[in-house]
Amino acid sequence: MNAVEVKDLSKKYGDLTAVDNFSFSVARGELVAVVGPDGAGKTTIFRILCNLIDYDSGDIIIDGRSHRTEFETIKNILGYMPQHFSLYPDLSVEENLSFYAGLFGLDRTQFNNKKESLYKFSGLGPFADRRAADLSGGMKQKLALSCNLIHDPEILLLDEPTTGVDPLSRRQFWDILKTLKHSGSSIVVSTPYMDEVALADRAVFIYQGRKLTEGTPDELIAQFDGNVYRADFFPSAKCMEQLEKIHGLSSRRFGSTIHLYTKADKPIDTYYDDLASVGIEQAMLQKIDPDLEDVFIQLIGQ
Repeated sequence: MNAVEVKDLSKKYGDLTAVDNFSFSVARGELVAVVGPDGAGKTTIFRILCNLIDYDSGDIIIDGRSHRTEFETIKNILGYMPQHFSLYPDLSVEENLSFYAGLFGLDRTQFNNKKESLYKFSGLGPFADRRAADLSGGMKQKLALSCNLIHDPEILLLDEPTTGVDPLSRRQFWDILKTLKHSGSSIVVSTPYMDEVALADRAVFIYQGRKLTEGTPDELIAQFDGNVYRADFFPSAKCMEQLEKIHGLSSRRFGSTIHLYTKADKPIDTYYDDLASVGIEQAMLQKIDPDLEDVFIQLIGQ
């Protein structure tokens, strides 16, 4: 039995379809990433799972129980971390933890025992007396996660928990998630970062409320169809506009370089003359393996 089963979930806001026949599942002890840009429907799905908003159609089963009729039981095994920091900025780290412990009915002894394990786990012990407002972005996210772990939830729902957090803190946060997974937690985490997707057991790509595909990181990369070339050429607006006009070739900015995409039967030398007219010479081109972002870009294009 899976920890989470979502079948044909749909949600509309007026004429806008936020979630469109979306289905996915999470096995027990599995870490699944839900990946998509802003406005893809990720937050709506998480809010539905937490019963914060209703849905129009579909079915949700959590821990073998019906989401519609048994949520009062289900909520005791859920931990939900919303996208934006939602703790009390004027309370200290320990006071925030104590407040959440009270919400979940922990007595003082239970809280003290759990508090020490969370401090050790998150590294927040030395900052127990610091106001939440004075924490760094990464530490705020660790505190928010710790508050959600105070009642030992079996299933964690984390909505873009590392957005705006520095790369080192993001990596540390994901190390914590791996530890939780290995201890048996089932985790659903939404993210816009493809480097985080590579750390998940499986990922679900979503765009405009619809599921594009799902699979392990390796399975997703294997879905790419065609060739990828990196052009060491600055992606100015004029350059990208000129590239758009080359028939059969597509392109995308990647930092200070450009990724060029061709069909499997069309090697890059087919386009040498067209690329030279843009200023991209043969020596600037290198064939590379596709990554997860290349796959996502191709799926959106299709």
